[in-house]
Amino acid sequence: MNLQLLLIGILIIPLIGAVIAALLGPHRLALVRQVSLLTVLVNLALTVWLIVPVSESLSARMPAPVGNESLTFSPHAVTRFDVLTIEFGSGASASVQFYIGIDGLGIWLVALTAFLMVPSVLVSWTAVTERVNEFYAWLLVLVTAMIGVFISYDLILFYVFFELTLVPLYFLIGAWGGPMRRDAARKFFLFTLAGSLITLLGMIVVVLACRTQTGELTFSIPRLIEIVQAQLKDPNLRAYWSSTQFWVFLALAVGFSVKVPLFPVHTWLPLAHVEAPTAGSVLLAGVLLKLGTYGFLRLALPLCPDAALAVGVPLLGTLAAIGTIYGALCAYAQQDVKKLVAYSSVSHMGFCVLGLFALNSAGINGALLQMVNHGLSTGGLFLLVGMLYERYHTRMIPDYSGMAARLKLLSFFMVFICLTSVGFPGLNGFVGEMLVLAGTYQSSGLGWFTFILAGGIFLSGWYLFTMLKNVFFGPLNEPHHEGHEVPDLNGRELAAIVPLALVCIALGLYPQPVLNAAERDVNTVVTIANAARERASER
Repeated sequence: MNLQLLLIGILIIPLIGAVIAALLGPHRLALVRQVSLLTVLVNLALTVWLIVPVSESLSARMPAPVGNESLTFSPHAVTRFDVLTIEFGSGASASVQFYIGIDGLGIWLVALTAFLMVPSVLVSWTAVTERVNEFYAWLLVLVTAMIGVFISYDLILFYVFFELTLVPLYFLIGAWGGPMRRDAARKFFLFTLAGSLITLLGMIVVVLACRTQTGELTFSIPRLIEIVQAQLKDPNLRAYWSSTQFWVFLALAVGFSVKVPLFPVHTWLPLAHVEAPTAGSVLLAGVLLKLGTYGFLRLALPLCPDAALAVGVPLLGTLAAIGTIYGALCAYAQQDVKKLVAYSSVSHMGFCVLGLFALNSAGINGALLQMVNHGLSTGGLFLLVGMLYERYHTRMIPDYSGMAARLKLLSFFMVFICLTSVGFPGLNGFVGEMLVLAGTYQSSGLGWFTFILAGGIFLSGWYLFTMLKNVFFGPLNEPHHEGHEVPDLNGRELAAIVPLALVCIALGLYPQPVLNAAERDVNTVVTIANAARERASER
């Protein structure tokens, strides 16, 4: 099949499934669930079909251009056509385009999204019993929005998908969440919307700045990067772009920091996680938090490299380091196991941000790999917490003890996923963490943060292993459950967690395909950052 058609297919198929699920109505529950599962399985199959040849092609590409060659991203499987044409003076015009493609920065995040949708549908099978058709419809709309962000190369299209992710998750939390679901949904929506609107201002400024300097009005992300990099080579224009970059970077950073979420704009996350249904928590931690780090990598670093070096490294590096320790300590203090996992996301996402702002190959590769690893590990933790909650309807750690004697399979997978989360050698988290540590150590502005990151790794083991000890080991203390025997994981639940565990092993033993496919695009960002360092040294 044509690669362009495959890429369009993985964007459109979830939307078609959402429409079918919504039209089936609230009473045909079994059919709605089957249609939803079939949709995500087909979407995963098409994603694999797309990614195998594209990743091979990406791995075989030449290194990033240097010298006078154009320095920008070059997506594969491109589909591009005008959606809206804007006319302005002198008979000139510009178009907002449906411009999608895939490159080394987005390919594995697309794969992660398609993959996590399968366990998200399976874990909701019996957990969601009201308005089931609406629940699955919103879940599938969310997939389209998330994938759309990772494959968009038009700035307006990117922003539309970026904002569209708010709507389905708002309804998933607000309609199917816990007792404080409306407060959680409202806080999530207001925080992320406010940050996104400021980010939109930054996007508008960079487009107008390019228009002012070149006369060309374009919304193409690769073209905007190309223009900015060409302008920065002219010493006479550097003062203009230095000031412009500063404000654009701050605007972009606000929205992306909220989405990560970075300390201190993280306060919406714990409540959203605790109140969200299990599938919502899996996708929020597994994919949606990555929209922030992906935004930094796709837009903020290549469009504002001088500001990223001068402002981003000291400011966001410090906030990420604080968040790494703060999130870990907050996680240790929690009595609610789901809130513990939520705060662990604040800590682990600090790793990703620090890796990005190391602005070197090791750090950015580690951050990109850790985005995928965090999605798998934390998504797995939320899956297992949801399975435990469905059996006993409590998430409070003091209510449990010695559950390994009662739920052997669930306990085995909980221990395994915790090991992946702390970076146990041979599992997926280890490689990403080591690359981020190497990247920060090599970075002139972040070297001493390496010790803080090492402390964050230690603390992650502390709070996760303490949770394991209290909940799954020791004398048996089973919460009240109406006298019937509570079953261990069933076939449907094993189908949700076993593939995830296998992927964690595969990435731990052989992460090279991820690194190879991303190499050229990561090197493009690193080359842009190195040029910024050279300009800084000339001042």
